[in-house]
Amino acid sequence: MVHVRRLWLQNFRNYNDEEITFSKGTTIVFGANGQGKTNLIEAINYLGTATSFRGIPAEALIRDTTETAIIRAEIIHQERELLVEAEISKIRQNSISVNKQRIRPIRNLIGLIPITVFGPDDLSLVKAGPTGRRNYIDDLIVQSHPKNMKLRMDLETVLKQRNALLKQGKGRLNKEEEKTLDVWSEKFNDLSHEWGTKRKNTLTQITQSAKKSYLELAGNKKEIDLIYKPEWMEKGLQNTLLTIRNDEIRRGTTLIGPHRDEIHIELANMPARTHASQGEQRTISLALRVAGHHLLNDVHKTKPILLLDDVFSELDEYRTKSLLQLLVADQTFITTALEPEKNSTSKYLYVKEGKITENNIFQ
Repeated sequence: MVHVRRLWLQNFRNYNDEEITFSKGTTIVFGANGQGKTNLIEAINYLGTATSFRGIPAEALIRDTTETAIIRAEIIHQERELLVEAEISKIRQNSISVNKQRIRPIRNLIGLIPITVFGPDDLSLVKAGPTGRRNYIDDLIVQSHPKNMKLRMDLETVLKQRNALLKQGKGRLNKEEEKTLDVWSEKFNDLSHEWGTKRKNTLTQITQSAKKSYLELAGNKKEIDLIYKPEWMEKGLQNTLLTIRNDEIRRGTTLIGPHRDEIHIELANMPARTHASQGEQRTISLALRVAGHHLLNDVHKTKPILLLDDVFSELDEYRTKSLLQLLVADQTFITTALEPEKNSTSKYLYVKEGKITENNIFQ
C-alpha cells in the first residue's frame, strides 16, 4: 500500500505556500483551466521520479521571481512512514531526501513511491512518431528496477561519445579515429543488445494486459498487438554498423540502434497510427497505460498511486466506467475542469489561482 498523507508546496509553479492533507481513495481536483490543478499532481509525481511528467526542465517548476521550490510530503508505503523532501533550485544542484537522508544516486528513488500518470497527451503514444513509444517502454523498464536507470544512462553516454567522434571527423576519419570508433561501437553493441532484450521482455509482459484492457475499454472484438523486432538485433548490431560505417562518417551520426527503433502498434493487424480512428487511438493509449500500471503493481507488490490529468473530458460514459474498473489503486488523484458530481467516497479540492480549498462548491 502506498499513499500520500500530507503535502507541502513552497514556490512550486503557481503555488506560494500550501499545505494539503489527503486520505486514501479518490481525490477530485477541480477548477478552471490554468489555476494549478495539474501543477498539484505534477508535484506528487516529482517526488517519485525527480522529473516532470510534462517533460519540461526542472527550473520551469520554480515560481516566478524565486530561486528555489520545495516539495515535502508524508507518505505511507508498505507500513513505513516516509518524509520525502525535494528541493528544486536555479542556483544549486537539485536534491531529494527521504527521512532526512539524501538520495544518491537519484536512480535509487525508483520504486520507492510507485506512480502511474495518465494525461491528455497520451494520444501521442499511438498517433505521433516513435519517440513517445520508445520512452513509454523505456520508462517502464526504469521504473521496474533502479539498476535499469544506470544501464539507460550508460547507453546514452556511449551513444553521445560515438556521435561526437563521428561528427568531429567531418566526413573522414584517420586510422586512429577509426580504432577509437571500433571501441565505441563495441560498447554500443553490448549495451544496445542488453537494452533491446529488456524492451522485448517488458513488451512481452504487458502485451496480454494491454490486449485485455483494450477489449474492455473499446467494447468490441478488435485486437491490438505490440511488435518490436529491430533488424539489428537479429543480424547483430556490430556487424550492421560496419556495413553502414561510410554513411555514418559522411553524415556524422549513428544511424541505427535502440535510439532509432520503432515499436509497432497494430489494431486488427493494421498499423494503428495510420488506420485507427482517433477514438481507437485514444483507447489504445489508455490500454497501454493500464498495462504499465499493472506491470508496476506486479513488480513492486503494491498498487502505484494513480494520477489522472484531465483524462475523462474526451471519454464517453462507457469508457470512463471501464477505465475506473480497470485501474485499482489505494490512492487516486483526478483533475478536471468540469464541476464534478459529488459522491460520499471521494474527497474534493477546488483550485483557484494557486490556492486550494476543500469541498468549496458543496458547502
